[in-house]
Amino acid sequence: MSISDALVLWVDAFFISPYAFSSFVALKEKKLPFELRLVPLHEKAQHAPDYRDRSLTSRVPTLAHGELQLSESSAIDEYLDESFPDPAYAPIYPRDRKARARVRQIQAWIRSDLMPLREERSANTMFYERAGAPLSPEGRAAADKLLRVVDRILPEGAEHLVGVWCIADSELSFMLHRLILNGDPIPDRLRRYAERQWQRPTVREWVVRERPPFAPY
Repeated sequence: MSISDALVLWVDAFFISPYAFSSFVALKEKKLPFELRLVPLHEKAQHAPDYRDRSLTSRVPTLAHGELQLSESSAIDEYLDESFPDPAYAPIYPRDRKARARVRQIQAWIRSDLMPLREERSANTMFYERAGAPLSPEGRAAADKLLRVVDRILPEGAEHLVGVWCIADSELSFMLHRLILNGDPIPDRLRRYAERQWQRPTVREWVVRERPPFAPY
């Protein structure tokens, strides 16, 4: 697959979407040149006809590559890994089939579960104003589930889930930082893992970038 066709990634204007984060990191890990465009979700720009028709699902991120226009971050990540494979481009999924299946399982899970945690420790509490209330029983249960799963799948003493870095490491770090940045308790082992991932250069490009004042949406 050639990169002669320009790559364009549409992300949220506040740079807080965990899904836009995932595809941004994927592109950066592969060192692919791409144009970044912003979608002001607080202005409902995702529902404007031009973006709606491009995205299909009216969500961020959306990737354009030549004639292909693709939304949903896990689909984008897999497309990038298959279109720009190693050794020419750094892999974001492991080569081993079983390890790759585990990574896809984790990606699917954190996109479809843990809603109380995602609501009570929303991404804007990570990058703008911290949460002002303790977790509810439902939020605490979701946090406990997250911690239990990560503790179960992260090998003792390991820096990464599957021996080498993969996109799920960055996504899990994002989820764990919902707790870390809001001062919620997290076991030391998992904190160390999340904070190591948070320092990865491609992740830092997203984390430390300048952001405009936040507007709720």
